Amino acid sequence: MHYCSTRSPYPLFKLAAVLVVLFEDAGELRVLLTTRSKTLRTHAGQTALPGGRYDTVDKNLVDTAYREAFEEVALPLYCPDLYTICLMPPRISLHGLIVTPVVALLTDPAVLQRLVPSADEVAHIFTHPLRALLDPSLINREAMVPRDSENWFYPEEYHNFTDASVDVLGGSMYRNHRFRSTASPVKGLTSDILIQCAEVAFQESTLYERYAPGQYRDFFQVMNALKHSS
Repeated sequence: MHYCSTRSPYPLFKLAAVLVVLFEDAGELRVLLTTRSKTLRTHAGQTALPGGRYDTVDKNLVDTAYREAFEEVALPLYCPDLYTICLMPPRISLHGLIVTPVVALLTDPAVLQRLVPSADEVAHIFTHPLRALLDPSLINREAMVPRDSENWFYPEEYHNFTDASVDVLGGSMYRNHRFRSTASPVKGLTSDILIQCAEVAFQESTLYERYAPGQYRDFFQVMNALKHSS
């Protein structure tokens, strides 16, 4: 079930949405993720939430998120076991898209067994414990990708980050988090969205320092910096 109209003061070609599908498995809240195909022009081989750009066929950004999830992993468009919970505050991607996360709860995890990755867009479908975005060591309960492999070549066991200045944000610092998983690492915008989602879901803070010194934390701060840099 999904509905609600979404109005935005920003140009439609700049809008995008991702679907944060949460479900419970063995008493644990998990999230649906994909590894993008290595043949894609952008973010090839990286972990992503199902989603993409707004299209004129979409009534709103909720429709965008569900349509993209259907196209990427064959998640049924009108799944009776999937309930839209909320829209999270938008975030800015490296390509200047304004990405709105749409959070949904899947009450029947058996639906996941019927998902099919798009041959053109998705290399792999996997899930990740949401709480591991707050305490990265929790992933040690699962069959993680090997260390010193293509998917985890960082010195840290579970969580790595780097700080860098972003030119288009007037040199403001940004902390890029990377989390070890059972597939490709969860990082960048995807990790930012899921960290916030986990903080809200569990009403807990991260066990690591989330932000770089001086990093913008507010959407409107980021938009203001982008406006002044253009």
